[in-house]
Amino acid sequence: MTDLQTSRPTGIPVPSADGRAAELLAQMTLEEKLAQLVGFWEKGDGEAVAPLQGVFDVEQGLDEVSRHGLGHLTRPYGTRPVDADERARWLWGQQRRLVRETRLAIPALVHEECLTGLSAWRAATFPTPLAWGASFDPELVAEMGAAVGGSMRALGIHQGLAPVLDVIRDPRWGRVDECISEDPYVVGTLGTSYVRGLQSAGVHATLKHFVGYSASQSGRNFAPVHAGPREIADVLLPPFEMAVLDGGVRSVMHSYAEIDGVPVAANAELLTGVLRDRWGFDGTVVADYFGVAFLHLLHGVAADLGDAAGQALAAGVDIELPTGDAFLAPLADAVRAGRVDEALVDRAVLRALLQKAELGLLDATFDDEPPTGVDLDSPEHRRIAARLAEESVVLLSNDGTLPLAAPGRVAVIGPNADRYDALFGCYSFVNHVLAHHPEAEVGLEVRTVREALATELPMSSIVFERGCAVDDDDTSGIAAAVDAARAADVAVVVVGDHAGLFGRGTVGEGCDRDDLELPGVQRALVDAVLETGTPVVLVLLTGRPYAVDWALTRAAAVVQAFFPGEEGGPAIAGVLSGRVNPSGHLPVSLPRSAGAQPYSYLHPALGGDGDVTNLSSVPALPFGHGLSFTTFAHDELVVEPGASTDGSIRASVRVTNTGDRAGADVVQLYGRDVVASVTRPVAQLLGYRRVHLEPGQSVVVDLDVPTTRLAFTGRAGVRVVEPGDVQLWVGPSCLERETEASVTLAGAVHEVGIADERWTFTAVR
Repeated sequence: MTDLQTSRPTGIPVPSADGRAAELLAQMTLEEKLAQLVGFWEKGDGEAVAPLQGVFDVEQGLDEVSRHGLGHLTRPYGTRPVDADERARWLWGQQRRLVRETRLAIPALVHEECLTGLSAWRAATFPTPLAWGASFDPELVAEMGAAVGGSMRALGIHQGLAPVLDVIRDPRWGRVDECISEDPYVVGTLGTSYVRGLQSAGVHATLKHFVGYSASQSGRNFAPVHAGPREIADVLLPPFEMAVLDGGVRSVMHSYAEIDGVPVAANAELLTGVLRDRWGFDGTVVADYFGVAFLHLLHGVAADLGDAAGQALAAGVDIELPTGDAFLAPLADAVRAGRVDEALVDRAVLRALLQKAELGLLDATFDDEPPTGVDLDSPEHRRIAARLAEESVVLLSNDGTLPLAAPGRVAVIGPNADRYDALFGCYSFVNHVLAHHPEAEVGLEVRTVREALATELPMSSIVFERGCAVDDDDTSGIAAAVDAARAADVAVVVVGDHAGLFGRGTVGEGCDRDDLELPGVQRALVDAVLETGTPVVLVLLTGRPYAVDWALTRAAAVVQAFFPGEEGGPAIAGVLSGRVNPSGHLPVSLPRSAGAQPYSYLHPALGGDGDVTNLSSVPALPFGHGLSFTTFAHDELVVEPGASTDGSIRASVRVTNTGDRAGADVVQLYGRDVVASVTRPVAQLLGYRRVHLEPGQSVVVDLDVPTTRLAFTGRAGVRVVEPGDVQLWVGPSCLERETEASVTLAGAVHEVGIADERWTFTAVR
């Protein structure tokens, strides 16, 4: 695996087609062409795992739909709990049928969700992407991607619908747990790392959701986006640009959003002008589920499904997922009536066939036997899951109570303390699919926080009380929890979220919030336990940051874990016991109130506090914050003079473990463009490096920062780097300047192009 922080990333080589795709296209009837542009989803009844799924009824079976061929098979493993061996036999049989019984003998491309690992029964479930962000560890994320891709490829899956590269703009939005960070560079580096890992296994990654989805009005799912062109260019697009140009991603999914009144699914300026013409992307653009039909049904910009299909094709959408609601009969009628140019169909079909050629599908016969006994949750999967879970736990505050010093009696309290599904995010199979199948076992070995803590503290007496549910108004269990806390030496209170879909959870797709208070009566539970006087360790097991500033000074310690996956229970318990030295850092600001949203640490001067308003927008804890059981010091920030607008800033900083135990630090280099032609953020992460240090050890971290890290869209609408002074600092968060320096960029205004570097390269000496 390439070290993404010490070497320059390169795109994955894309094999050139030998003309086979063009030859096939020339032979196709219109029906055969359209068949290659759609998926088929055997989604079952009552299993709502996509928005407005029930509106779209599948009247025809797979044999009928695929009589002219088939573009995609949608989620054959991930729609319900199925045995992998049995499903592989079914899949190989369907592929053989397509090869042997359709005129052009083209197999289907199989896609699945893979946001937290392959979303299939008994497959390893890793931490949610917000936890990736907290780890600040791109190498480990790439390793995870390769492991996930290996499982998928072994089962005959060709494309994964991940990663999500939406930049967090408002924590009230339900899909925050699917996102990586509020910082575009962290999103870009970690997201691209996942792409590179997944595609190294021969599975095509799919970027989601291009673009603007996370900037929705009031943090509501599907709500309009009012972002201006500068915010889109400077904040929302850069992660996608990195994944396309530096990750060589082979597929992109359009977002459901409308931006300034134009739905992205019908926006040629974005899907063709930016993605293909500017960045040179030559893969496939797939529709988010039912997104083409939504042009007619929700957005009201298309008169019917045929019109919707024509607009999507013209904009640059190639494949309709999960089914062919618009791209089959409605599009065929529109083409034959002359309302849609068949050349648009041909363009999309050629791209679809080229993708199948890259994946080896055009020559595949499936005469071999399907796989059996594929270990989807191997010891290697577990090792990666455990390490990522441990690295992502963030210690928010601590008065010295942690690590726990072998207490005699521990009260473990809270709705998430003994609930295995509290460890998993929205697009995990456990919460996404198994919620519809209570008869099925979970299929994974999962230890809850309570169970893991009992293992970590074998000499302690563990007493458990739930106290309350995640999200109802029943306070009847609080009294018992208070009694347990009073009788204990320490109370570990585990609160937070339940990930779900469309209102069936407190976070997840379609589970947005009006406020950022803990759901249900959990605040009342925590308050009651705090009143006992027993030291309280508050564990936040959530998919979004909550407004818990009230707990930071009242609780003995506060620990934040963003849905840490199947090994999350032991990871959290390990931090509490001291076996694990916490090293996670906040990838998103910890809000003080919902009224201050949307908020980003990347705000200009007037986006923070000041004398011009009576209200504070400063978060309870800043982006980048994270404590440890040891201490780190940063000094001797040195910057080479002579930087130019079209070059790089070369900096170095010393970091020392000044404590008495080994630990990992995330070195964070921030900058501020002092004077610019448009307002600039008061702080901007320019580069980062995770380093492990023994007690007393010092290292020097070198950072080669391309000046494009300071680029922005100028008044003329072009991304530029301007000459002038730049303040630089390193500290434990974006707000703390532990060691400072400055540099002056010389030269003319530099217009940024795709040949310019985007990555800060780091080395440790």
